[in-house]
Amino acid sequence: MEKTLVIVKPDAVCRGYSGKILGVLEENGLKLRALKMLQLDKQQAQEFYKVHKERYFYDSLTSYMSSGPVVAALLEGDEAINRVRRLLGATDPKEAKPDTIRARFGQNREQNAIHGSDSPESAAIEIPFLFNELEITDHQKAT
Repeated sequence: MEKTLVIVKPDAVCRGYSGKILGVLEENGLKLRALKMLQLDKQQAQEFYKVHKERYFYDSLTSYMSSGPVVAALLEGDEAINRVRRLLGATDPKEAKPDTIRARFGQNREQNAIHGSDSPESAAIEIPFLFNELEITDHQKAT
């Protein structure tokens, strides 16, 4: 089973879409293993998105991601990363297929409702950035 991270972005949280977005992911067979609401400060957002440090959108992205609360979720499932990426849709909601999360809940390229790990390597860095071992559950052990 593969693990991936998603973050419901400030625009979607503030518009009340966190539950609907997470519901889409669960309805498509992904298991919720950890969940929390938090607010990143600018430095934390910069550290999280440091892979984009040289990109033109880095400052805007990190300011935006630290502008309000986010909901972080650790999901698990077969081919979880690719499945989540398909459910998210294109980065720009205008280019996303109509039934995707970004098409339904995103506003623009930056305020596109949700972040998702783009590779196993990214997930391996992003998951421990936001969750420690005590916060991660194992559904196999639940009764």
